[in-house]
Amino acid sequence: MIGEKLLSAEPTIHENCHLMNVTLGAWTEIGPHNSWENVAFGDFSYTAGYNQVQNATIGKFANIASMVRIGATQHPQDRATLHHFTYRRKMYGLADKDDDAFFAWREAQRVTIGHDVWLGHGATILPGVAIGHGAIVGSGAVVTRDVPPYSIVGGVPARLIRARFSEEVAEQLQQISWWDWTYDVIKERLDDFVLAPLDFVAKYARTR
Repeated sequence: MIGEKLLSAEPTIHENCHLMNVTLGAWTEIGPHNSWENVAFGDFSYTAGYNQVQNATIGKFANIASMVRIGATQHPQDRATLHHFTYRRKMYGLADKDDDAFFAWREAQRVTIGHDVWLGHGATILPGVAIGHGAIVGSGAVVTRDVPPYSIVGGVPARLIRARFSEEVAEQLQQISWWDWTYDVIKERLDDFVLAPLDFVAKYARTR
């Protein structure tokens, strides 16, 4: 179970995961029953389980609840049929070669998720969306457009609920970029992470 074992700099991958063309950072944890393809996953990020992720770059310290779908793949809407036999041709014995151009188009619709982002249970992030640092996506939300840093969005389709902090504090947190601190620096400054945001940025706004 997640949280019941010590993590390490080596990624922790739980049971029943299918990972293809995936790069995992240090101290990462992949929950059970994850299916990923073409993913870069930053240091300290984790998923709770039963997640599907495709064609995504995910920053450090990402908090991803269970049942989240990132980069939900699209079907061709401009063809006579939506079915994937038109591009997964070999699967059905219809051709010797799949529709590589369609798969390349899919991969180009990459999702970008910033650092210290929280994706709530069952959220869906559509292809090509960018989610800014420190943002929160509510449970069950369907994100169809970019999400600003340090904002909270929710609903179907997801809309802005409110900003987490003032614009000044959000900018200072991004300037500090604490997610780029080394493990030892984070350990040394651990108690400061429970400070109020104003106190944290007051202490570190000019410290890297």
